[in-house]
Amino acid sequence: MVIGLDLGTSGVKAVLLDRDGAVRASASRPLAVSRPRPRWSEQAPRDWWDAACGALAALVADARAAGIDPRDVDALGLTGQMHGATLLDARGDVLRPAILWNDGRADAECAELERLAPTLRAVAGNLAMPGFTAPKLLWVRRHEPDVFARIAHVLLPKDYLRYRLTGVFATDPSDAAGTLWLDVAKRDYDDTLLAACGLSRAQVPAVFEGNRITGTLQPAVARALGLRDIPVVAGGGDNAAGAVGVGIVRPGDALLSLGTSGVYFAVSDGFRANPESAVHSFCHALPRTWHLMSVMLNAAGCIDFTAQLAGYDGVATLLADAEANARADRPWFLPYLSGERTPHNDVNAKGVFYGLTPDTQRADLANATLEGVGFALLDGIDALHAAGLAPDGITVIGGGSRSAYWTQMLADLSGRALTLRAGGEVGPALGAARLAHLALEPDAPLDAVCPQPPVVAVREPDMARHAWYRDVRRPTFRALYRALEPVFAAGAGHAA
Repeated sequence: MVIGLDLGTSGVKAVLLDRDGAVRASASRPLAVSRPRPRWSEQAPRDWWDAACGALAALVADARAAGIDPRDVDALGLTGQMHGATLLDARGDVLRPAILWNDGRADAECAELERLAPTLRAVAGNLAMPGFTAPKLLWVRRHEPDVFARIAHVLLPKDYLRYRLTGVFATDPSDAAGTLWLDVAKRDYDDTLLAACGLSRAQVPAVFEGNRITGTLQPAVARALGLRDIPVVAGGGDNAAGAVGVGIVRPGDALLSLGTSGVYFAVSDGFRANPESAVHSFCHALPRTWHLMSVMLNAAGCIDFTAQLAGYDGVATLLADAEANARADRPWFLPYLSGERTPHNDVNAKGVFYGLTPDTQRADLANATLEGVGFALLDGIDALHAAGLAPDGITVIGGGSRSAYWTQMLADLSGRALTLRAGGEVGPALGAARLAHLALEPDAPLDAVCPQPPVVAVREPDMARHAWYRDVRRPTFRALYRALEPVFAAGAGHAA
C-alpha cells in the first residue's frame, strides 16, 4: 500500500491506495489563507505541518478501523500547491510566512526579472508572472533585505513537508518548473536564472523525477504517525499529480480542472511553449514528459463568491436556481477577482458584472458567473492550442465537475465534448500515491498503474447553443476586458 499526501491551499488531504489502485481510506485537515494586505496571500508553514500530521494520523486510524495494518504501507508520495516561496535559514527554521501561488505583490519584480534574465522565456518556457516563485524572491530582496540575507534554503510548499518528514531538501521537475529557475527542456536548474535572483544551486532543492525516492521517514516522525521508516517519493506539483491521478500521462491527453482555480492541462510530445499568451510550459511528473497549461486564478471560487454575494445558502442552491431560471437576457461577468494569468497576465484585473438592469434577478447573476468562468477558461484553451497541441479528448475533474448543468454549459461554450470520469474528486493525492507506486515498481506498465478511470458521462456540445455563445455572448465578454484593461491599470496606483 502507498500514501498520497496533497498540500492544497484550503487543506491537506491524505489517501491510502492499495497495489490494485483502489483508494482504501482518506482523511483531510483544513487550512486558512492570510491576506494581510491587498494582493497578498500567505500561509504559515507550521500550519501545513500540523495539518499534514493530523491528516496522516487520521488516515492511519481509519485504516486500522478498516482492518488494515499501517505496517503494510510501503511508500509515501507528495504533491501540493505550486510556486509558494518557503524560506528557511541555515538551521532549517522558517524565516517568514510563505508567499503563495495566488499572491500578486511582485508585479514590478516580474519586469525586473525579465530585464535581468533576457533568456528567461526561452529557457524557462514561461514569462514572469507574480504568482511564480522567482519574482517573490526579488520582492523579498527589495523589501525584506534582512530576511533575504539569511536565506539558506528556498522550498516549494510540498517540499517543506518533505524536509520535515525526511530531513532532505528535494523537489521534482514539475514543481520546480514553476519557480522560473528551471531549464524546462533540460529538466535542471539554470544558473543564470538563479543568479538573476541572487541565488545559487546550494539554496534550492535537488531535483528528482517524480517517480524517484528522495529519502525515508525520519524514525521519530514514523513512530509518531504509526508507520515504518518508509521511502518518500518526489511526487509532483498539484496539477501534474492531478493529471497522473486520472491517467493524463501521454501526448494527446488533456484535462480541465474545475477547482478554486481553473486549469487546462495538455500533455505534450516534448518541450513546447507559448509564453506571450501566458501559457505555462512545465515538465510533467513523469520522466521525459512535458505539458502545457493555461491557468485562471478564480474558477469555482467565483461561484462561491457569487453564492455569498447573492445570498444563496450554498453553491448547490445557486446551481439549482441557475438551471431552473436560466434566461438569455442576463449580465456578463468578468471572473478576475484576483487578477488573471492566461491569457492576460494581468495582476490588476478585477471582477465585474456588466449589463445589470432593474429586471436582473440573482439567477441571472448565477448564470453570468458560470458563463463568465467558462469564457475565461475558453480563452486559456485557445491560447494553449495556439502552441500547436491538438488533444484527442478532454477529461474534466475537480469539484465543479459534479455539476451536470455547468459541465454541459462548458461543453456548449467550447463546442467540444467533455468526459467525466469516476474518482476525479480524489484529485492530486491519488496521483501522488500512484507516483509512489511507480517508485516501488519502476518496471510496472504505466497503463496498469495510471489508468484513466471509467467514464461516468460525456457532455456532447449542443452546436446551436455553441453558436449562440460564440456569436452573441463571447464577443461582448472579450470586448469588456479590452475596454477595462486601462481602467484596471490606472487603478493599480491606488493599491496599498
